[in-house]
Amino acid sequence: MSKRLEGKVTVITGAASGFGKAMAEEFSKEGARILAVDVSDKVEELKSTVSGELHTFKADVSDPEQVNAIFEECKRVFGRLDVLCNNAGITGQTETPLHEYPLDQWDKLFGVNVRGAFLVMQEGIKMMLDNGGGSIVNTGSIGGYRVTKGSGAYIVSKGAMVMLTKQAAIEYIDKGIRVNSVNPGIFNTPLLDGLSEDIIDFLSNQVPIGRLGEPEEMAKLALFLASDESSYITGQDHIIDGGRWAL
Repeated sequence: MSKRLEGKVTVITGAASGFGKAMAEEFSKEGARILAVDVSDKVEELKSTVSGELHTFKADVSDPEQVNAIFEECKRVFGRLDVLCNNAGITGQTETPLHEYPLDQWDKLFGVNVRGAFLVMQEGIKMMLDNGGGSIVNTGSIGGYRVTKGSGAYIVSKGAMVMLTKQAAIEYIDKGIRVNSVNPGIFNTPLLDGLSEDIIDFLSNQVPIGRLGEPEEMAKLALFLASDESSYITGQDHIIDGGRWAL
């Protein structure tokens, strides 16, 4: 039985930890050939957990020159691009009302979450057009749909990802490029590091399914959207949150 991503060249940004790391590990099991990208040197650690073909590259997605270098490396190593997981992102300050939010911090967050996502998609789409199509999976957030007081920059940036996904999906629908997003709720990722057990319990109790999500659960949804199994799905924002959005 063939693997779902057998031989498919995949670029994953934000691959050093959390969702990106889980995507690299899950995609590898299904035969993907991966270029794992992150601003952190920790991306090298993937080489010890991924058994398939994997190359790593260090880059800041908010910098156009570094984004261009990502895809030049992809061309050099693989010669094509089939799947793009546009996953890099930061959370920024919390508990800060909009009228007090520092402009430099707002710009930094938008530089990664919106500008960076746009730059990565631009270059990825150019490569996909050269080889007749592909699949893009953007990492959004349930925060793109619901307000969290004090986290305005993050919430607005993820709202932008919702529309960026839909815009690209329709613009390239006749070019064989599908674009979807995965939008997680509360997950057990490094973003929770440093929180007390009481706070973790409080967060878990907000989820109807009764627990936090695990990164590999979101990675498996991304895997489905990246694969040909989802060939009739594009322009959709897939919420994965243990039922929280249903409340």
